[in-house]
Amino acid sequence: MRVDNEIMQAEFDRIWTTVWTEKGYELEYSQHALDRFVAVTPEGDIVGTSEIKPYHSTGSINEIAPFAVHPKVRSNPGKVAEFDKMAVLKEHRGKPLVDLLSSAVYCAEQHGLRYYVSLLEPVLYRAFRISFHIPMEKIGEKTFYKGDYVIPTILDVEQVYRNKKRFDWLDSYVPSAKPQAAGV
Repeated sequence: MRVDNEIMQAEFDRIWTTVWTEKGYELEYSQHALDRFVAVTPEGDIVGTSEIKPYHSTGSINEIAPFAVHPKVRSNPGKVAEFDKMAVLKEHRGKPLVDLLSSAVYCAEQHGLRYYVSLLEPVLYRAFRISFHIPMEKIGEKTFYKGDYVIPTILDVEQVYRNKKRFDWLDSYVPSAKPQAAGV
């Protein structure tokens, strides 16, 4: 579900900061995002987050790996975003990851993005590669950064949304599908 109001933003911040604090990560708030999403259980509990933010060749992510000079990034200005704040509460890990990934693919398709750059923790990197078969490229070695090891990765999200039938985990998810009153 797309974060679209202050209450949801507060829940978004509560979830990712809880998970990051639990893991010992340094907290880093984003000023601007293309989209923020939360995963919601059937009971209505918010249990996970993800954030898609504009990629900047001068951003701090480039201090960890050479994203800015990678041919996929350099040759696609405006078609690259940063995939960040993937967090699921410990007691709910599993299904929310599918919802968050589906929403990230939806976001990429809606914005015409080709690639996501990301610093993935090794377990998440492995899940993306083995369980979800996301086309991706590791562009640097595992590095310690802000409290944990990360693997600098470029995710070819365009391949996912252009070939949806190959990704059986991909929901036909539309983040703004919740009903809204007219004029809201």
